[in-house]
Amino acid sequence: MFPWGGITCCLSAAALYLLGRSSGKDADILKSVYRIGQLKDLVFTVQSLRFSLKFLNFPLFFKVSVPFPFVNLKLLDYHRYANNWFCSHFSAKILDTACKVLPLVVTVSGRVGSDAPIKCDSGLRGVIVEETAEQHFLKHNDSGSWVEDSALMLAMSKEVPWYLDDGTGRVHVVGARGANGLVLAIGREIFEESGRSLVRGTLDYLQGLKMLGVKRVERVLPIGTSLTVVGEAVKDDIGTIRIQRPHKGPFYVSPKSIDQLIANLGIWSRFYKYASMGFTVVGVFLIAKHTIRYIMERRRRYDLQLRVLAAAAQRLEQDHDGSDEKADNGLESAKKERLMPDLCVICLEHEYNAVFVP
Repeated sequence: MFPWGGITCCLSAAALYLLGRSSGKDADILKSVYRIGQLKDLVFTVQSLRFSLKFLNFPLFFKVSVPFPFVNLKLLDYHRYANNWFCSHFSAKILDTACKVLPLVVTVSGRVGSDAPIKCDSGLRGVIVEETAEQHFLKHNDSGSWVEDSALMLAMSKEVPWYLDDGTGRVHVVGARGANGLVLAIGREIFEESGRSLVRGTLDYLQGLKMLGVKRVERVLPIGTSLTVVGEAVKDDIGTIRIQRPHKGPFYVSPKSIDQLIANLGIWSRFYKYASMGFTVVGVFLIAKHTIRYIMERRRRYDLQLRVLAAAAQRLEQDHDGSDEKADNGLESAKKERLMPDLCVICLEHEYNAVFVP
C-alpha cells in the first residue's frame, strides 16, 4: 500500500514553508518602505525623488545664474555643500528605498475624510459601504429532518473618493476595497422575519422549505477612522498625490500601525515555518515506518520460503529413502515427490489445513 499519509504531510509541509517564506518576504518589504511622518512631506518626497533620479549624474544640483565676475565664491561653495549633503543624506535614503521597493512605496497614517461621504441607513457617514441580504430558511433533507440554510439575495458595494488627513495635509487613496487588512465595521445588522401568509407557507412547505426571514448586514468605513496605508505614491496630471496599488509590491489599508503589521507578519511567518517542520517530521516518520514495514514483510516472506524449501528438501530425501516400502500407494508417492509439498510450516509432518494471509 502506498504511504499516502506521509506524502500528504510532506506536501502540506512544503505549502506551509512557501506561505512562511511569503509572509517573511512581505515583512521585509514593509520594513524597507519609506515612512512618511507627516503628509505635508509627501509632496516634497515625491518631487525630490524625481529630481534626484533626473539629475543624479550631475556634479552640481544647484546652479548660479549670474555673470562670472559677480559670482560669490562663498555662495558657490554653499551650493556645493548643500548639493553634497542632499546626495549623501536625503537622496541616498530615498534611492535606497526605491531600489528595494519599486515603484516608490510609502506608508502614511491619518484619519479618513471625504468631501461627499455616503449617508448610511444606520446614521453613520462613510466612504465605503457594503450591504448584504441573506434569506434564511429550513429545508427538508433526505433523512426527514429540517436543516437551517441560507442563500445570498443581495450584495451591493459603494465607494466615494476619500483621503487621509493628519492635520498637516491630505492624500487621496484609490482602490482601497482590494487592499490587504481592510476591515469594515458593522453599521447595522437586522433580521426581518418572513410574512405568515397561509398560501405562501403552504407552497414553501410542499417544496420542502420553511422561510425564516431575511438578514441584512451593513458594513461601513466611517469618517474619522484612523488608518495606515501602504502603497505606491504617484502624482497625477493635475499635481495631486494619491496612494494606489503598486504594479508589484504591498498594498495595505489597515487600522494597525506599520510596526504592528510587520510584527503580525513575522508571527505568521514563524508559525508557518514551525508547522512546516512538524509536518515534515511526521511525514518522514510515516514514510520511513511504511518502508521499514514493507522491507520486514518482504524479508519475512523470503525467510518463510527458505524454510518451506528446506523442509521440502528434507522430506523429499526421507521419501526417497523409504520409497521401496511405500510403493503400493502411487498417488501419495507422486504428491510427496513434488519440489514444494503442501506441508505445514510448523510441524513439518502433516499437510497444512489453513493459510494466513498478510
